[in-house]
Amino acid sequence: MQDSNTQNSGTQNSGTQDSGNQDAATSDDTINEPLAEGFSLEAAMDRVESWAEGFISILPNLVLAALILLLFWWLASLAKKQLAKRFRNHERPSLGQALGRLAKIFVIVIGIAIAIAVVAPSVKLSTLIGSLGVGSVAIGFAFKDILQNWLAGMLILLRQPFQIGDQIEAAGFEGTVESIETRATILKTYEGEHAIIPNSELYTNSVLVKTKTSISRGEYTIGVSYDADIDQVLELIEQELSKIEEISDDPPPEAHTWELGDSSVNILARWWTKAEKAEQVRIRGRAVRAVKLALDKAGIEIPYPHLVSVKPSGPDKGDDTEAKGEDRDKAGDSA
Repeated sequence: MQDSNTQNSGTQNSGTQDSGNQDAATSDDTINEPLAEGFSLEAAMDRVESWAEGFISILPNLVLAALILLLFWWLASLAKKQLAKRFRNHERPSLGQALGRLAKIFVIVIGIAIAIAVVAPSVKLSTLIGSLGVGSVAIGFAFKDILQNWLAGMLILLRQPFQIGDQIEAAGFEGTVESIETRATILKTYEGEHAIIPNSELYTNSVLVKTKTSISRGEYTIGVSYDADIDQVLELIEQELSKIEEISDDPPPEAHTWELGDSSVNILARWWTKAEKAEQVRIRGRAVRAVKLALDKAGIEIPYPHLVSVKPSGPDKGDDTEAKGEDRDKAGDSA
């Protein structure tokens, strides 16, 4: 009887194991069953694991590439500072800043290329440089005007036709150069406005640099009466101009008989003073005032244009005028 119970319990256990195996097989089939058409969870897990393994394998290269980028960024900043300092000592700070920015970009590009080669060894440096060359040509065509202004700015900084602080006249503007950048030159006009002029326009067109020399000439035309003694007038004007300290003695001020006007003899007064616009305006005002007071003190007349009105005279003229007036009145009445 015990044997029969033992056999029954064994049969029950075997039935339980079979049902457990069936449940396990059913769960495995459920896991392996596609969740959607074209997607398998097991395949997705395998792909994620492969990505993780790939990331772990290239992690040292990524760390090395980051260190390379940091190193080249430091070298680029150092090169920029050294160039700016060197050219600042030579009194050419704008050129130093432009070359410093160019050197920094160049060093950083080299660092990026080396970092890419470290992360992806399959990418050859020569192929990468070739790709950069083709890309630079495309960029050159796309940004032609910008590159033209940049090149013109570099040439202006190298050749120095004018410098910061010079007073120039160009592109319809006149004022003081405040800064020379790689793209444009900033000009502060005498009215206090800022004019931004593209460097290509400055390099290819005429530019009048008014402070290239230390002194500049000023002049003014003065009219005196025909009855005045011309030699006395010339001597008096030159003496008064010589009394102004800011007017140069070498060359000395001059006065010349310039032209015979309708109502005056015109005298051209010339003098040399500092080239700055503010100084020119101030000295011109003082010169004109001094000459005017000296001529008044000497009793020399400064004439002004006169208008002479000539009226017709004679009985015939008057009769004709009155007759014409009567005819107009009659015509108005008839109308």
